[in-house]
Amino acid sequence: MDLTSDSRIVMTLDAGGTNLRFSALRGGKPVSETVSLPSNGDDLERCLANIVDGFNRVKALCPQPPSAISFAFPGPADYPNGIIGDLGNLPGFRGGVALGPMLEEKFGIPVFMNNDGDLFVYGEAIGGLLPHVNGLLEKAGSPKRYKNLFGVTLGTGFGGGIVRNGEILLGDNSASGEVWLLRNKLHPTMNAEEGACIRAVRRVYSELTGTAFDQVPEPKDLFEIANGNLVGNQAAAREAFRRLGESAGDAVGSALTLIDGLAVIGGGVSGAWPLFLPALVEELNSTYTSPAGNTFRRLIPAAFNLEDPVQLETFLKGETRTIKVPGSGRSIAYDPLLRVGVGMSRLGTSQAVAIGAYAFALQKLGPG
Repeated sequence: MDLTSDSRIVMTLDAGGTNLRFSALRGGKPVSETVSLPSNGDDLERCLANIVDGFNRVKALCPQPPSAISFAFPGPADYPNGIIGDLGNLPGFRGGVALGPMLEEKFGIPVFMNNDGDLFVYGEAIGGLLPHVNGLLEKAGSPKRYKNLFGVTLGTGFGGGIVRNGEILLGDNSASGEVWLLRNKLHPTMNAEEGACIRAVRRVYSELTGTAFDQVPEPKDLFEIANGNLVGNQAAAREAFRRLGESAGDAVGSALTLIDGLAVIGGGVSGAWPLFLPALVEELNSTYTSPAGNTFRRLIPAAFNLEDPVQLETFLKGETRTIKVPGSGRSIAYDPLLRVGVGMSRLGTSQAVAIGAYAFALQKLGPG
């Protein structure tokens, strides 16, 4: 999808438990400044008023009338019909709120909603990691190309999304990619999010150092402690991020078993990837043991850390060879190295969500 040549404007919103951030894009680039308003998530009337106010403010900044609204909103939700369910971080939403239809009546243009994890991965599939890797493969002379992308965001929570062959996989209940509900490898009675988010890193550091949880630094400071740039328990900080990588890797491995594609990582903790990504990829390449004591890979394809230059070189090179077509004088290229790769967001999480929302609206609107 070529976003740059499309002249239509789409207004977007990234809705969180604290703030509502509005903007507008044309040609895949912002045409307005970002407008931020409080969510007032415990008061439905005030929250809805702020949503309308935010879009009105952005509309006034647009150089021409917008063609659609497309935005990320937390679930559970019936995204295709624009109905929001009972939200944990926006408790004012109860019993089903027809937010999409309300906005369509207010602004007289189509309204599209999705989960932020889905839109993050969609943005990376269109203009981020997926085309970046396919471009590198083409440059390397490899016949290998990827069409499927799984993504996670590591931050306050552990979100996920799936793009299959250029389309978001929403699921029949708008609930696919809910990676946070997978089992936690290190604490099997808990869900995966408790091992793969900000509080997980802080909790491990608290346990290893005997520090009260509310006294533990935020992950950005723990990252500096782990690198020896701030005073603290360096070994504990490094172990906290390693465990994050192992926990996230187990969840990503379960997803890639079904999806068989590349994986992209974003979110507020993603800047600490040098400390957790090696453990994540190591988990993908781990093994199971059969009752007879034999070991076998947890993933059929080999997994590669796309941020590691040595691993990236092997990934791009593959094992391409030429084989003959039986009964013919013809030969074809063949790469028998089955492989998946994990890399970091190439757009940045917020930008990827905005690009994903913009592209989703254009896809639904059809040719301009």
